Amino acid sequence: MIKSLILIILFFKFCTSPDTLTTNQSINDGQSLISKDNNYALGFFSPGNSSHKYLGIWYVKVTQQTVVWVANRNDPLNDSSGVLSINQYGDLVLHDSNNRLLWSTHLSFMIQETWYYLLVQDNNKKVLWQSFDHPTDTLLPNMKLGLYLRTGINMFLTSWKSKDDPGTGIYSYKMNPNGPPQVFLYNGSTPYWRTPPWPWYNVSNATASSVEKSNFVNNQDEISCTYFVDDPSIMTRVVSDNTGLLQKLMWDDGVHQWMEQRSTPKYRCDKYGQCGSYSKCNPDNINMFECMCLPGYEPRSPRDWYLRDGSKGCVRKNSGFSMCKNGEGFVKLERLKLPDSSFDAAWIGMSMSSSECEQACLTHCSCTAFTSMNIDGKGTGCLAWYGELMDILQFTDEGSELMFVWMQLTKYIRKSKGSPSKKRKLAIALLSIAIPMFLVSLLAYIWLMKKKKTKGSFEGNELKDSGTHPDLLIFNLSCMVAATENFSPTNKLGQGGFGSVFKVQLQFIDIVDYLALLSVLYSITVRNRTNGVIIFTNRLDDLRKITLIKIQKSTRK
Repeated sequence: MIKSLILIILFFKFCTSPDTLTTNQSINDGQSLISKDNNYALGFFSPGNSSHKYLGIWYVKVTQQTVVWVANRNDPLNDSSGVLSINQYGDLVLHDSNNRLLWSTHLSFMIQETWYYLLVQDNNKKVLWQSFDHPTDTLLPNMKLGLYLRTGINMFLTSWKSKDDPGTGIYSYKMNPNGPPQVFLYNGSTPYWRTPPWPWYNVSNATASSVEKSNFVNNQDEISCTYFVDDPSIMTRVVSDNTGLLQKLMWDDGVHQWMEQRSTPKYRCDKYGQCGSYSKCNPDNINMFECMCLPGYEPRSPRDWYLRDGSKGCVRKNSGFSMCKNGEGFVKLERLKLPDSSFDAAWIGMSMSSSECEQACLTHCSCTAFTSMNIDGKGTGCLAWYGELMDILQFTDEGSELMFVWMQLTKYIRKSKGSPSKKRKLAIALLSIAIPMFLVSLLAYIWLMKKKKTKGSFEGNELKDSGTHPDLLIFNLSCMVAATENFSPTNKLGQGGFGSVFKVQLQFIDIVDYLALLSVLYSITVRNRTNGVIIFTNRLDDLRKITLIKIQKSTRK
């Protein structure tokens, strides 16, 4: 059985051992443990304007209250009655004045071996629990972000609800082990930002007074990333802020403020999937649309693209054209943040050249892209994508404003060699315009000719047809003038909608011609007086027969 437990790194001011807390001791509100290097304190605090009490760890040398870890973040104390102690089972426990348990380490479910001491057994120094394995919103130097695969412990950050409430917020920063590992910033369960796929390289970033280094582990026991600084006097931290930013901060003693070194997502292109699938986002397009389809693809929604909304992404051109074993190849794209590898991405091999990687990808019809990269200590690996290419960012230089500095990677995207050339595309575009214009012109010409022909026949065909009609005769103008006494008003019998009706003198024509003439004169229309020609038309054949009968009866009288 555990005889006693020692809390290392932090110490209790009033104990015989200044850095230990044993089973017969406790920490009450107003008391605190201070680390040996005088950097951190453990005790009770109230954040911002809140009246609630929490058990947490904060910086000692920083003038602004800066809390880096909270125990009972979702179950605060309503007064100053909190007590932290170690129970008979070896658990750190927090109770209120009513002896209600607010928080515990629950050692039976915790990791049993690690390298950083916080809660240890005094007889063999075996680590039983450490706050480093259970971060809240802050990642400190030497803390790990990732997973212990054997124990299932997931070390990730979650934002506060607000500056006054350290409860679990909506933003989280955690490792995604699916496919080549990536670190995601989530808004709830929705990806908000991410790093590129593993491998990340151990690099050094020079700061004003120190060198910051990073370390990445990816093996069967652990997937994690860590950063550290050579100078322990440098106070730096990574915070998942309640506003959705992931910030890298460093304390400046000169101005007594936390200075921002990096933050993300800061720009539109930083946000996950800003331009949808099969497209890339270029942050340098300040005055232009930042989204651009990858070679061989076109906007899924041209209207949304025109309105500068690229969230629906792009689709492959000539979607009905087979892209498998049909002379296709790959086009080289450089200085990119590689696509999301958490789905439909896998390592083809860990020791393959770029050409071998390309050939391997070509044998799989579903392979849409690949990259060939050096894996530290393992040679050159081939990573291939077999589905959508999502969240691609275009870099303009070798540097990076992200959490980790990545080397420039080269990505290849499948593109058909049989796709139309620029000249062919231009010819197709011109023909697509010229052919419709020709057809429209031809139809317009036919319509105009038909209209002209119809107009001519309307003016002359009635007279022409009357000459060929077996019952109709054509009379010359002099005969008409003589028969009507020069269209005298005294001979006018009446007027209808189509013209005037005149009586005629029989001495000028015989009875047969008279009947025909009367039928003609029933409707007289002057069509063109300017040329001195009067054209007579007969529009009422049926009425002509009735009129002839009436005339025949009248002549008999």
